[in-house]
Amino acid sequence: MILCAGNNETFDFATPIGVGLIDSAINLTRHCLVHKPEFLLFIGSAGSYGEHKINDIIESKTAANIELGFLDKSAYTPIDNVVSSQTEDIKDVIVNSSNYITTSERAMEQMRALGMGIENMEFFSVMRVAQVFGIPAGGVFCITNYCDTNAHRDFIANHGFAKVLLREHLKEKGLIHG
Repeated sequence: MILCAGNNETFDFATPIGVGLIDSAINLTRHCLVHKPEFLLFIGSAGSYGEHKINDIIESKTAANIELGFLDKSAYTPIDNVVSSQTEDIKDVIVNSSNYITTSERAMEQMRALGMGIENMEFFSVMRVAQVFGIPAGGVFCITNYCDTNAHRDFIANHGFAKVLLREHLKEKGLIHG
């Protein structure tokens, strides 16, 4: 099953599950309770913490939920905040998820130092729901921006083309037709 966030990030071949951690978790859980899919593939845009360039296509099976408060030690979590369905011995790009978009170069550098590669608001929820239901899962992302002060402006400027690139990537992989 191919998933996307929704709102302005929809595709005719994907099921929208909602924007952010909460709506995506609720809606995907509801769907899995009714029709448990064999595989979940989330597609969407992502911001880069610096290593990946705009328009790069990134595939991942590893998600994290590192909030910005963790970086300055003003917050901690008692939960497991990394989920992976990666089974091979290859370095996977870690996709960090939060309900907030990083707009600080300092935070971007700190996230990169922690091993985070890119950020997408929904992917951690998708991977966690998949883990709970025992469903293999992964994600495909197109970089629309860096996680800096220009994040929103660059996202707006690059989002349309990112959707085209994602569609083409899925066609090349044989996951969609037409």
